[in-house]
Amino acid sequence: MDSKLRRMAILVSMGAILLISVLVLYANRESFSAGGRETLQDGQTVQSSQTVQSIQGGQDAPQAQSAPGGQIGDDLSAFLEDETFFDREINPVLEAARNQENRLSLMVTSVEKDLRIQIVDMAGELVSGESFYVRLDDSEEYKDLDQDGVIYIGGLSAGEYYVELLPIEGYKVPTNETRVRVKDKVEYLAIEDISLLIKTEDEIDAQAEDSGVQDAIEDADSTEIRKLQTATGNSKVGIDVSKWNGDIDWDKVKNAGVEFAIVRAGYRGSVTGSLVEDPYFETNMKGAAASGIPVGVYFFTQAVNEVEAVEEASAVLNLVREYKIDYPIFIDTESAGGNGRADGLDVETRTLVCEAFCRTIENAGYRAGVYGSRNWYNSYLETARLENYCIWLAEYRSIPIYQGYYQMWQYTSKGRIDGIQGNVDMNVSYLGIDE
Repeated sequence: MDSKLRRMAILVSMGAILLISVLVLYANRESFSAGGRETLQDGQTVQSSQTVQSIQGGQDAPQAQSAPGGQIGDDLSAFLEDETFFDREINPVLEAARNQENRLSLMVTSVEKDLRIQIVDMAGELVSGESFYVRLDDSEEYKDLDQDGVIYIGGLSAGEYYVELLPIEGYKVPTNETRVRVKDKVEYLAIEDISLLIKTEDEIDAQAEDSGVQDAIEDADSTEIRKLQTATGNSKVGIDVSKWNGDIDWDKVKNAGVEFAIVRAGYRGSVTGSLVEDPYFETNMKGAAASGIPVGVYFFTQAVNEVEAVEEASAVLNLVREYKIDYPIFIDTESAGGNGRADGLDVETRTLVCEAFCRTIENAGYRAGVYGSRNWYNSYLETARLENYCIWLAEYRSIPIYQGYYQMWQYTSKGRIDGIQGNVDMNVSYLGIDE
């Protein structure tokens, strides 16, 4: 069960508990609203605790005085002070609900000789701000050093392991160990519950993390075309957009002749490596769909190995599952200004990252592709190993001089079009996709 279904099931269960609790209170409303009054056979109304004892106590017992309107006592919330009111025998439903408070569980996944342990609450949300410890196979202990609710353990041997969350004050930890299999090799399959690792820009330093640099700009020449080209029988014209384009009037974009759009789903932070959703992703996807513009998506990578590439692909798959995707899902591989966590990768590792991303995307049933500039393809990738995927070339001149094969061409980053304020990237697709 993925995190969304698990969260929904938990919320439904808690809702049912709350509903039953309300019904229990409603069934006893008359007793509460009457201040705990009871009616004797002769019609006399008395309070059910001290007053009844007074009536049974004979002549020496003090006589109860009726309040105006027949009410005895004026504290209608007195039952809340009764320590036995919510006793298990009296109200087992509320007691069961109380027992779920602060209960923790573990979500454990493995990609390749590693474990990612996520500590979540009953709503399926990561629990942060605590120094959790886990024990692996009754021996090694690992701490959540940054208190983000995630403990990553790398360099493990393949095989079966038991994971135990150690007790922590204020929480109820699982009583049983969690059994998990550490994989020997990456399987290029989407990671379940990756949504727990996807952050918004409110949770990070976006200025530092979102630092991709378009390498193609340095290679541009004076022949760069800056207007929307005309579609032909074997090509379509489109744009690619992200948060940098701000609010877009998609109807105007459609009317201006745009036939497709590649929307940025997100990026991996170039400093911390956080997986971040583009703040305009949902808006752009829904806007393009409402205007009838077919879409693909891209993700700016800063993965440093295959495992992280699978994470990035999994994040994209999680984000796009509610949308119709007509064009490929691309990994955007380019510089992060020279100081990005992936800027120093060697050609072999960077190529493996792109392959792992694309294989994971295609194993999920989508078409995958790689975005890069002419210089990037020539100098930083083994392009021949990627030609089974869609090659999206960025080269800003009227006629590309790149010698390799490509299916999409980003020909400018300085295009102008009705519906978008400022510059926008423009593209030609040779994929032959019908709207």
